[in-house]
Amino acid sequence: MSLPRSEYPRPQMKRSDWLCLNGEWEFQRDYGNSGEAQGFLGKAFDERITVPFCPESKLSGIAYVDFMNAVWYRREVVVPSAWSDQRVLLHFQAVDYDATVWVNGEQVAIHRGGFCGFEADISHLAKAGDEIEIVVRAQDDHRESKPMGKQATTFGNQGCHYTRTTGIWQTVWMEAVPQSYLLRPRITPNVAKSRFRLEQSAQHAKAGMQIRAICETEGREICSDIQGLGLDFNAELDLIIPEADLTPWSTETPFLYDIRIELLDEDGNAIDSIESYAGMRSIAIDGRKVLINGKPVFQRLVLDQGYYADGIMTAPNEASLIEDIEISMAAGFNGARLHQKVFEERFLYHADRLGYLVWGEFGDWAGNWDARTDAAWTATYITQWLECVVRDYNHPSIVGWCPLNETHSKEHNQLDDLHDLTLGMYHATKLADRSRPCLDTSGYCHRVHGADIYDSHDYDQKPDTFKQRHDKLREDEPFINNGKTTQSVAYQNQPYFVSEFGGTWWNAKTAAAADGNQKDESWGYGQRVRNLDEFYERFDGLCSALLQNPDMFGYCYTQLTDVFQEENGIFNFDRTEKFDTERIAAVQKQVAAIEKNLQLQ
Repeated sequence: MSLPRSEYPRPQMKRSDWLCLNGEWEFQRDYGNSGEAQGFLGKAFDERITVPFCPESKLSGIAYVDFMNAVWYRREVVVPSAWSDQRVLLHFQAVDYDATVWVNGEQVAIHRGGFCGFEADISHLAKAGDEIEIVVRAQDDHRESKPMGKQATTFGNQGCHYTRTTGIWQTVWMEAVPQSYLLRPRITPNVAKSRFRLEQSAQHAKAGMQIRAICETEGREICSDIQGLGLDFNAELDLIIPEADLTPWSTETPFLYDIRIELLDEDGNAIDSIESYAGMRSIAIDGRKVLINGKPVFQRLVLDQGYYADGIMTAPNEASLIEDIEISMAAGFNGARLHQKVFEERFLYHADRLGYLVWGEFGDWAGNWDARTDAAWTATYITQWLECVVRDYNHPSIVGWCPLNETHSKEHNQLDDLHDLTLGMYHATKLADRSRPCLDTSGYCHRVHGADIYDSHDYDQKPDTFKQRHDKLREDEPFINNGKTTQSVAYQNQPYFVSEFGGTWWNAKTAAAADGNQKDESWGYGQRVRNLDEFYERFDGLCSALLQNPDMFGYCYTQLTDVFQEENGIFNFDRTEKFDTERIAAVQKQVAAIEKNLQLQ
């Protein structure tokens, strides 16, 4: 039987010597989070689970959806005999929420946060040919206040909160690296100078070592650079693209350059090598416009929450990741706001190669509104978010960052933990990445004066009043959630977009059931449309109101698919067609003329 999700999990930094550890693991539920005291370490577990699917999912083989304060995993693995004289790194792409890892009974890693990965150097415990025991405990009390995105804090799903994810939910794997080895590269395109700036560090490096980078296209070398490592064991290299080989990355032409990076020893021998890639793409702000490669591109985004009926937050296979991008583009969208979830690296890779714009977002929701407006905010929000920004920095498809979503404050501009956290996450993002715009928060409680972008959420279902409200942007009176004098700082003429709208409630099957007086537990925004024609009319009116507004740089329609009980997607939860996709796309094609007008201004 083939391993589930066996594709290489880190396409921005590929090595040849790796071992996928997905598949069957021993599993133990720990409802009282007392397993360590009960002596779970060193014991075999009775249940079996299929990794990387969370135990709540059908694909895991467990499908248990009640609360589990902690879960345990155990597996014995043989280290490949070919990995002699090399370090062994154990990787977890994502474990929700507090993870502890033991190898042969020795603790090797702890990590907090369910959205980004971590690794452990287990070389002293895992020699070539050895059989090792890996034990993982994931502590995840969903009734606590912590960043968890849309995971429900009640027993069942309700509203826009969905089935929980506990424990391992992305790929587990090992790789062999030399004694001195390369870390994740940081690649910044400079379109004006036709070059990539490469910042590359090495672990356990020695004096005299160098970094060599080679840029290729279709297997042909076009440029290279070599630099010595500095005192901090970091090197900065420039890959200057010849004019004849210069192809900017765009939605129309998502061209990617292949980059090979090598660590050279004191004698100039390559002792480590990784494969990466990059896109030559710039983002700039010009008044109320957001420019990509110097030109305004109206961002027709769709809200994508990345849930699957059988895998919960984990796609059942790689084809499902590709499908989500392709059906979105078929419906006329050119990108997505990746909502309340940090998507896996494989998704971003496919966005890069398909020319799909995305906004990266943190799953900051803490489960309930009250917790998020009191003293729930802690430094872990910043530390977890920065892990994600650093991980995903190189992807050309990412055109903006959104650290927070729909934050609320009880009083106007009060100096509270939320105020501090909003400023902290915004400024930390800008320090980590000066190449992309950043929202301080999406919708509601804007706290950063002069933030790169300003936005609102507006689920008005009446196109006429929706249009009237947003036409006032032309008069410097944008719509601001909760009014001008409640929670947000004043608008300061930044680029503006409605980053959530639509959400129109419709599903033919549940609508028919409701008409038949059956209990209807589905929901969407506003009154459910009565038929398909009413939906098309509403979709056209709402989108056109923003597409035809010359001061709007984009929008984000809610949402790509139905998600469990939330039935306001363009597609069904199983990704089958819900509407006439070509008709949906036709509404958005009018943007071509609008973009032409913008470029002539």
